[in-house]
Amino acid sequence: MKIRIASVKDASAIAEFNKAMALETENKILDPEVILQGVKSVLKKPELGFYVVAELNNKVVGCLMITTEWSDWHNGIFWWIQSVYIHPEHRRCGIYSKMYEHIKIMAAENSKVCGFRLYVDQENEIAQKGYLSLGMKKTNYILFEEILLKE
Repeated sequence: MKIRIASVKDASAIAEFNKAMALETENKILDPEVILQGVKSVLKKPELGFYVVAELNNKVVGCLMITTEWSDWHNGIFWWIQSVYIHPEHRRCGIYSKMYEHIKIMAAENSKVCGFRLYVDQENEIAQKGYLSLGMKKTNYILFEEILLKE
């Protein structure tokens, strides 16, 4: 297995994973063109973030996205782990653990990164147990959002 930073050639696979994740976790159908353009935007503009992919036999089988949040409290950057998806055939094989270890090594080499954050559906107990087993801690924060619809 190879863990690497994604490139534009991975855009279609990542977009498909995002569509599958939205359907699986929230029963939402994403617009294929919007999600593909969203993925490509990140891949072409590093200031937005980056993707890490897991590749097995030259096929992408998992991904996650990193975006950033400046923390004045820590005078550093939190890496937000988002869009985590492992193809169903490859789940429970340690792929996420390997991707997480990869980003921890990357963060150790970047003096501005002060930690990791992610959000997970409160009913996704399997994922929560996985995150806890890797050393992450549940926080007291509750996430709020407002989606602005653009025409």
